[in-house]
Amino acid sequence: MKTIAITVLILSGAAGMKTFAATNSLTLTPALVNQFAEEMRTNHPALAAARARTNAAAASVAAVRSWEDPMIKFGGMAAREDFRASDGDLIYGAEQKLPLWGKPDLARRVARAEFEVENANADYQFQILRSDFAKAMFRAALTERIVAVGEQDLAFVEAMIETMDAKYRAGTGTQVEVLQLQNERAKRTTQLQTDRNKLGHERVTLNRFLNRDLQSPWPSLELPPLAGPVVYNEQLVNFATKYEPKLRMMREQIKQAEAVVASTRRARLPDVSFGVESRNFSGNGEWRQTEFMLNFNLPLFNRSKYRAEIRRDEAKLQATEADAKDYSLNVREEVHNLTVKIDAARREAVVYRDEIIPRSEVALESARANWETGRGMFRDLLDARRMLLDARLMIARAVSEQYQMLSELVLCCGLGDLEALQMLGLESDNNSKKNQTHEK
Repeated sequence: MKTIAITVLILSGAAGMKTFAATNSLTLTPALVNQFAEEMRTNHPALAAARARTNAAAASVAAVRSWEDPMIKFGGMAAREDFRASDGDLIYGAEQKLPLWGKPDLARRVARAEFEVENANADYQFQILRSDFAKAMFRAALTERIVAVGEQDLAFVEAMIETMDAKYRAGTGTQVEVLQLQNERAKRTTQLQTDRNKLGHERVTLNRFLNRDLQSPWPSLELPPLAGPVVYNEQLVNFATKYEPKLRMMREQIKQAEAVVASTRRARLPDVSFGVESRNFSGNGEWRQTEFMLNFNLPLFNRSKYRAEIRRDEAKLQATEADAKDYSLNVREEVHNLTVKIDAARREAVVYRDEIIPRSEVALESARANWETGRGMFRDLLDARRMLLDARLMIARAVSEQYQMLSELVLCCGLGDLEALQMLGLESDNNSKKNQTHEK
């Protein structure tokens, strides 16, 4: 009976190491991530601020005036009555600045370029937050898996303790083995509590992204299956250099700088205004005279200042173009770096899934059987258990890292979600194979 009880306890503990609970859980998919991202788009304060800045820039475009408000003049003249009666002592008139040289259109162009920059910046902020939120979800799912593995390992240790107690009472176990198992249980219990606290913080982070109450409950999140390979290729790089959100914003900043340079060049042309001034005599109200005036400034003494302003704005344009070029090279490097990391994480997950975990399970079963029949050492059983535990944690970390890197690559390529990236990667891989076949 003791042998049967020992066998049942060991088998139940080993079964706990092989299965994961799947009740009340959500598997992370691109559609699920996008669903939460849309909620974040509506609720996140930073995105609300970006929308407000975009609305302000749109209002600035509508606020550019083609015609300035006219200047109304009204006054009088103090002199002898005969002079006032002759020339008129009530003076009134109006002056209007003329929209010449295309200056209002250039101002409107600058305002419109600023609006495009703010619009691109709002999209950039959303893409960054969506990438960060997706990575936070995958980290939370990884922590869920770590907690699940820890709970099952604790159940396995508890089963081993009961088995060891039975063996100790039967005289086939030692006190050292009993104490060692109790130490393993204490370490596992402490680590499990730490992992649960970390999981609680990961959920707080998700609620922060969605602007929910920080203690709002979350269902259990499960990691998706291992993603397919993403091949580094020119199509992927072209997508990144064309649609990367920050690079698109920098291109809009270049257009804005060009508009500012054009406006600054035109600013040295004189401002022209047309005025009318009329005079009446206050004694009988009769009209005496009307004057027509054309006013303009002469940009003679500030030529060096105008040239300095043009040089200033041209230097800013060159700096913006250089920054965009440098960031474009950085994007190319980052795409290559991410594809390398994604490939490394995928290969690591595959080797753990197809080789290390199956061998570790066999090793654990063998060590258990040998220890149960008295032919194996207790230390071998503990080592096999740790080997399988580490393998399960490593594959979970590799899958999580793969999807976190994929989320960053989605941001680099300016794509909508992970499915679009997978389609692009598969399409590029198929095109490469077709080209190789055609060359042969």
